[in-house]
Amino acid sequence: MIKRVGNTPILPKHKGSCHCGAVVFELDLPNGIEKPRRCDCSICRRKGAIVASVTLEGIRILQGAEHLKLYQFNTNTAKHYFCSNCGIYTHHQRRSAPDEYGFNVGCLEGVNPFDLGDVVTNDGVNHPADR
Repeated sequence: MIKRVGNTPILPKHKGSCHCGAVVFELDLPNGIEKPRRCDCSICRRKGAIVASVTLEGIRILQGAEHLKLYQFNTNTAKHYFCSNCGIYTHHQRRSAPDEYGFNVGCLEGVNPFDLGDVVTNDGVNHPADR
């Protein structure tokens, strides 16, 4: 069964991009978008993205790797990537699960993240790694 967000089918290999199109990537999403969430940590509050996750092997940068910039803060564990042209956050290697990338659902081709309905907010202020 094909998973959908609104009218958009989520393909097992689904493409995404930043706003200007300089960065294009492909995600392995055999089960659709799983566990979409927001986070209230200092960076996530500011970027406001809905994210979901894939394994480290589950994302491939198809073009524009040279346009990706890395941002790290606090413990410098998580690696946040954004397009240096348009500034859109595309993905990050997670602090709480370093074997996964979180990706910006809003970057997926044809997907309106507002069609996901209610999305849980994780407590990033009290991060599990800080306990």
